[in-house]
Amino acid sequence: MENENANLNTPKQRHGCVTAWLILMIVVNAITALSYLMAGDSVSESFPGSVSNFTLIILALLGIANVIFAVLLFQWNKLGFWGFLSTSLVALLINLSIGIPIGQSLLGLLGIVILYAVLQIKREHVPAWDYLE
Repeated sequence: MENENANLNTPKQRHGCVTAWLILMIVVNAITALSYLMAGDSVSESFPGSVSNFTLIILALLGIANVIFAVLLFQWNKLGFWGFLSTSLVALLINLSIGIPIGQSLLGLLGIVILYAVLQIKREHVPAWDYLE
């Protein structure tokens, strides 16, 4: 209990690796969302099955949502993590529905595992996860 009270009295800090990972997530998800919106025809050619414009818009919206969730994590809001989890599950279902093999589709969930692991990196003996509200 004493350690928890000490954590509440110190300013929230995250390790530089956590900050770098969140920035990377913002950049990659923004680029991905834009590519679905601006170059949907080229992107859809890389998928094994037929991909409708509606599906590309949904995937773009998931990318935009992920940018928002990364910003929430920057603001110490745990909702950002749960948002990433939910968009990853939706993307998994979409990937399976358009014919991406299950093994490759499940690799998309690796991002959640990496995010959780990165949030466990400690700064001043406290993981970023513990600061999330």
